Amino acid sequence: MRVLQRFAPLALLASATLALSSCQEKAAIEVKDQLSEATISQIKALGFTATGAQKVDGGVLVEGDILLNEEMLASKPDNQMLRVGQDEQYRTTNLVTGLPRTITIRVASNLPSAYVTATNELIRRFNAENLRVRFTRVTSGGNIVLSAAPAGSSYLASAGFPSGGNPFNSVRINVGAIGTANASTYIATILAHEVGHCIGFRHTDYMSRQYSCGGSAVNEGASTVGAILIPGTPSSPDPNSWMLACIGSGANRPFNTNDRTALNYVY
Repeated sequence: MRVLQRFAPLALLASATLALSSCQEKAAIEVKDQLSEATISQIKALGFTATGAQKVDGGVLVEGDILLNEEMLASKPDNQMLRVGQDEQYRTTNLVTGLPRTITIRVASNLPSAYVTATNELIRRFNAENLRVRFTRVTSGGNIVLSAAPAGSSYLASAGFPSGGNPFNSVRINVGAIGTANASTYIATILAHEVGHCIGFRHTDYMSRQYSCGGSAVNEGASTVGAILIPGTPSSPDPNSWMLACIGSGANRPFNTNDRTALNYVY
């Protein structure tokens, strides 16, 4: 696949005027200037690359949009990986349990109304698949809370993986970088991607992120949270998956056939 020229990362964009061509920064961050050697070792032990890793509110951001909090950094679960080919659907060993289950999502009041529209659409997309997890939007509480990223954040959006059988509880959103246009398409796709991480999905192209992000080949590693191939998903590149690491500005990626296979297999 020839990478689109105006790819913007799903999680690393310094501002609306600073468009990057991959989920990592154009110039790799000198992580040693930002992170301790102990933290770098933890990142590598989990199977993620420390290149481009950065300190953010709540932990360390890797792969452009995945937050590793202190609990995850300190964890040492069994390493599991099953891989065939280079671009398939992958899940982690950390999944939501207690199924069937309804997961509530709240949109914080510091987000524009466009994000309520986008959230309603992402919920519609998931619920249309009749999974054992269903989603509903609430106005208080919430298993997953969508809120504005701290001022000056250099990522587009971020989320983490499930823990203790529960979805990751937060999606941070850089409204200044994403904007408010195309709420039911572009923004909904970004938020659905982050919620995908919250329930345990990794990037479809985690083994060869240059496929969607451009630039040099980056092997994200198996990670001790697992990179388990989902049976029935392709061993060849999937150019339209909702869990590709990067997305073009304004693009829309509703679930495709392979996404549906993955979602229905896991949930």
